[in-house]
Amino acid sequence: MSEIAVRPEAAESSYVISVDGVDAGDAQYADVDRTRVFLHTTITPEFEGQGLASQLVAAALTDARAQGMRVVAVCPYVRTWLERHHDFDDIVDPMTQDVRDRLPQPPAPPSPPANG
Repeated sequence: MSEIAVRPEAAESSYVISVDGVDAGDAQYADVDRTRVFLHTTITPEFEGQGLASQLVAAALTDARAQGMRVVAVCPYVRTWLERHHDFDDIVDPMTQDVRDRLPQPPAPPSPPANG
């Protein structure tokens, strides 16, 4: 039987799921005050179809709850998961304009080199 583990990677604002010590995917988030906004969930293709995304999301939400965080699901997978699993209804909030405005912005693309 495979060993599955989920670990928080606070420096990268993500939770990582591993199978037998090999990273298999992650759930990325951004914290806005006491709200954890889940942005994107990825499972590596060779690990798809094993229910890992569900285990990853459940563990990430459990950790967010333990930290006293509220949760907003921007990620379509997390949003759908929450619609099917109501164990976390007490910590889920809708996206608001205030939270949206305070999300970190992705870095701007690099400028093209100057012709000279």
